[in-house]
Amino acid sequence: MRLSLSYILIFFVLLVRPTIGIAQNERTPATTLHWAGCGITKKAFMQELAAAYEKHFGVHFVLEGGGATKGIRRVHNREVDIGGSCRNKIPGVPEERGVRMSPVAWDALVVMVHPDNPVDDIDLDQLKAIFEGRITNWKALGGPDHPIELLVRQGKISGVGRTLRLLVWGDPDQPFKGTETFPSSGPLEKAVEQRPWALGVSGISSARKRKVKLLSLEGMAPTYENIRKGDYLLYRPLYITYLPNRNPKIKEIRRFIAFAHSIEGRRIIREQGVVPYLDATHLTRKEQEQWQTARRMAESNRPLEKSERNKRRKKTTTKE
Repeated sequence: MRLSLSYILIFFVLLVRPTIGIAQNERTPATTLHWAGCGITKKAFMQELAAAYEKHFGVHFVLEGGGATKGIRRVHNREVDIGGSCRNKIPGVPEERGVRMSPVAWDALVVMVHPDNPVDDIDLDQLKAIFEGRITNWKALGGPDHPIELLVRQGKISGVGRTLRLLVWGDPDQPFKGTETFPSSGPLEKAVEQRPWALGVSGISSARKRKVKLLSLEGMAPTYENIRKGDYLLYRPLYITYLPNRNPKIKEIRRFIAFAHSIEGRRIIREQGVVPYLDATHLTRKEQEQWQTARRMAESNRPLEKSERNKRRKKTTTKE
């Protein structure tokens, strides 16, 4: 249900205005759109799309980072006109209510290590064991006998942190036993570049631009084609965020979103090594399947409630 509204918006603007966002003769008076959001979305496509849009329409963008949460909440507070996020809204949080989430591209979560690290592959069970503190040495992954420096995002509601918890554990409150925490993905990625025994998770849209090694996950490398076809595991959309109501710049914002989905906009996104959302809508099902699998695994591993344990004990006693 949370994706249906996005689909309606996307296809409405594409069907009603099929050439929207690319015509040179549709310039509007000079306007500035203030954008804030996650660094991964910014690196994935926002800088290049904003530059192309300004060239066509004379609309200038002011781009700020700050993370996915700010990309939603600063829009809600009307501190910026438009935002970017690599996670969806958190249900029931007033600071995120009313913000529209429009998916523009696909990102994948990747495991990063230093380029000199000899380990090339990791599976989900090993990844879970590392973040839970059950694997603490590279030797368990086929590497040298040296402690793993696990670098994690601060808090539990960052784009990477929340998505990782949902897709792998099915639990947004899953604790991580990291060696060090970072306020945003940029400094975390930079630390992996510099530390031979570090391990971290980030979005491929920004991690691929760093001097790091990206590990295969369950034997599948996070290449563009593997992600686009759905052969990789951990997907998430990258969103443009905005307020649809009482917004004096809503027409400009909607035209920019339409431009992102246009032929030219998708070409620009592909040129950054990122999969446009409309190029791979089948990944919606893959994302939901992974989330559901994580939820089922989490449910099966949880201790039984006292009443359920008593029921099972009675059944066992009766059989005996």
